[in-house]
Amino acid sequence: MQNDNIKCGLSEGKKGEYTDFIDLNAYVWYEKNWKHDDYEHVHQRSQLSFIAQGYQYFYIHNKIYLVPQNHVIWIPSGLRHKCRSEAENTDLMVVLYKEVPKIDFFETVHVFAVPPVLREMLWYASKWSQNLVEDNEQNSFLQAILNSLSHFCSENPNLQIPVPANERLIPICEYINKNFKYGIDIDVLANQIAISSRSLQRIFKAETGITVQKYHQLIRILKSIEMIGQGKYTLTEIAFMVGYKSLSAFTSSYQAIMKSSPKTIKKEIGSF
Repeated sequence: MQNDNIKCGLSEGKKGEYTDFIDLNAYVWYEKNWKHDDYEHVHQRSQLSFIAQGYQYFYIHNKIYLVPQNHVIWIPSGLRHKCRSEAENTDLMVVLYKEVPKIDFFETVHVFAVPPVLREMLWYASKWSQNLVEDNEQNSFLQAILNSLSHFCSENPNLQIPVPANERLIPICEYINKNFKYGIDIDVLANQIAISSRSLQRIFKAETGITVQKYHQLIRILKSIEMIGQGKYTLTEIAFMVGYKSLSAFTSSYQAIMKSSPKTIKKEIGSF
């Protein structure tokens, strides 16, 4: 085997492309203060990532998925993805599977809060972190997690940001992402890319499935989830920090996007 970079037990030959020399069907890799390269990579193993602390954004195709603390993301084998996080610390556990059941669930990306039973199972599995030697209990236990995963999944599809393929719209998204706490003016945004406000609305909706205003609202709410996970601020403080004039306005907007209250995600994250 050539002397490649080894990451999560996999060998990186060409940049972002991993070769699998591991015989095990499944293994665990757990690291505190996780650091990941900020470029796309791909491997031929399905991936279950558990955010034990902090949060991560996963860039996959034309979507960005926010995975807060005490949530997992399932990524099917062969999907190019990259990760980033601005959290002070991100503790991440990854379970990598070579073979999975041939059912629809395992062929698409899923993000969901980890129920207590699955959380305890994942913490128990952490004792095998970086063990690449055959172990019957490890094999059986990781297979049990896999077999039960779809039953644990109570997915919130709103923990994702659509990314337009039309490059003209990228500066609009970047502007909103950077200035989310402020109000937006459609005419000003349209002038930035030299089109009419009506054309901007039409193209943006066609590309992302949501309006510019809805995108702005979504970014604010996902930023609030980042802040809730830090455990440093009250909900009232977070409401003002993401641009709302009152807690009630923030709560109403949050419920419209997430179909639940901010207290729900606070409980799921474990931020009290």
